[in-house]
Amino acid sequence: MHDPSATRARVTAAFAERFGEPSVLVARAPGRVNLIGEHTDYNDGFVLPMAIDRAVWIALRPRTDRHVSLHSLDFGQTVDIDLDAFTHAGGGWAEYVRGVAWSLAQAGHAPAHGWEGVMAGDIPLGAGLSSSAALELAAVRAFAGVSGLAWQPAAMARVAQRAENGWVGVKCGIMDQMISASGRAGHALLIDCRSLETRAVPLPPATSVVILDTGTRRGLVDSAYNERRARCEAAAAWFGVPALRDVDAETFARRAHELDPDTRRRARHVITENARTLRAADALERGDAAEVGWLMDESHRSLRDDFEVSREELDTIVALARSHPGCHGARMTGAGFGGCAVALVDADAARALAQDVSHRYRAAFGHTPAVYVCVAADGASLEGLDLMTGRTA
Repeated sequence: MHDPSATRARVTAAFAERFGEPSVLVARAPGRVNLIGEHTDYNDGFVLPMAIDRAVWIALRPRTDRHVSLHSLDFGQTVDIDLDAFTHAGGGWAEYVRGVAWSLAQAGHAPAHGWEGVMAGDIPLGAGLSSSAALELAAVRAFAGVSGLAWQPAAMARVAQRAENGWVGVKCGIMDQMISASGRAGHALLIDCRSLETRAVPLPPATSVVILDTGTRRGLVDSAYNERRARCEAAAAWFGVPALRDVDAETFARRAHELDPDTRRRARHVITENARTLRAADALERGDAAEVGWLMDESHRSLRDDFEVSREELDTIVALARSHPGCHGARMTGAGFGGCAVALVDADAARALAQDVSHRYRAAFGHTPAVYVCVAADGASLEGLDLMTGRTA
């Protein structure tokens, strides 16, 4: 059984060993799994993710100067950032932290103080579970904590998204940052990616969310992600609207033949996925696991055939999960081209499904997939002394 507190204990112990005294603050931000609503976020559409009980943790204390020194236990590296001179320094995880500092300054919230800390996480890297967004939000939480900034989840999610778009160079939408900032335990979160309005919807009773990691990985900057986004923007421009979210099914059906085949397929996925996502949120509120599962199945077909971001390993692990009698539905999750699938499963069948899928996937591909039975968690948090009030945060 996964113990979320283990990583927290690891960073606080490492901080005390490295600096000779306990940390003042501990920032945490979770990864996420998206139940449905894929490649809709950057089209101003709807998504339905949940924060998971795997996170990035930073134990830290403020400094009196304007420098940040952060050591990563996972990478065995230390990044040093001058808050008065932002420059790229070779890529890697450090650029996400540097980008957050830059983005805060761009938003008029230039950090008032530097800090030093130790970081670690238990989110699988590159698996489509938003380890990068969790790192960004943990860093934003740390900067906000030492500078006394009010925590406003949507605004801080925007800060993190700007860091990834404008500094790291990945044209991600807002979903990953928003759910990491705003998650709610026991719930998925319907997010309107245009207004950032949210609606917490409870997970169906007696069900579990199972994440199935194929072990395949992709790099977003070098992948076809940006090409897919460009196709969506071209389709929206053709329809004369700001984003594909503004095209209804009837209008699309009437004019789809005017688009080239690739752009037509990409647009069809986004338009139908938005409708599926809204239906899934309503079904969750009714506790209708069967309908949510069917919608997840349809989402995977659309991602495979219209958006073309699946691959053999993802298709296989989804099919294996669906074949288990306790599974309501399954789909690839994340940007695609590798990574994870997600399944909605009867809680009393989750362990058996995990074992069955692992065994059969290994027989097909020669390696055992990582499987996580996840709990919906709260969004980014900060523990320790509130530097403005002197009270425990």
